Amino acid sequence: MERIDLFPLYLSIKVSVIATAISFFIGLAIAWVMAKKEFVGKNFLDALVMQPLIIPPTVLGYYLLVMLGRTSPLGRFLEDSLGLPIVFTWKGAVVAAAVASMPLFIKPARSAIESVDSHIENAARLLGKSELKVFTSITFPLAKRGILTGGVMAFARAMGDFGTTLMVAGNIPGKTQTASIAIYDAVQANNTFLANILVLIITIFSISVLFWVNKFTKGKY
Repeated sequence: MERIDLFPLYLSIKVSVIATAISFFIGLAIAWVMAKKEFVGKNFLDALVMQPLIIPPTVLGYYLLVMLGRTSPLGRFLEDSLGLPIVFTWKGAVVAAAVASMPLFIKPARSAIESVDSHIENAARLLGKSELKVFTSITFPLAKRGILTGGVMAFARAMGDFGTTLMVAGNIPGKTQTASIAIYDAVQANNTFLANILVLIITIFSISVLFWVNKFTKGKY
């Protein structure tokens, strides 16, 4: 029986977990600002945040490649000063997955935060609560279902990313090859057995995630 290399699945899970954590913390801050604040350029920021859902993944990957490549100021700083090369490493896959999946976190998180009754938050402020305390004790608990749903959707998107990850991290077996890229390679090599196994695993995973999200959020909005 043909041996199946499970490294792409392991890497995909590792990348997805870290990317989701990044999306959670950065995306939560953006979602809160978009939900609670009015400022000049808000519509532009909203359009910018949603771009990863609209532009082709290869275009998004190209932007990241230019921004984080070794010839860019940021890329040189990360590599020379911090010893943190991004392009063609698994860290590049994390960055690509986080950027690609963040809109799927921000969208439901923002809607959930907007749905929190502002009168309750204002009452807490009148009692002397700081903005951070208002968020942690009132806003987040009341909006947590939408926030957690966004986290699950971001994880699923990160798990299945292909184009953006390929552009930034490349396709290096045993180093940067995620499950989606491994499926592509298997099809190109006419290795239908490996392709079928990986596709089956990813499909079961995706259906399970969507089933869990639907069950978790049923009747809550």
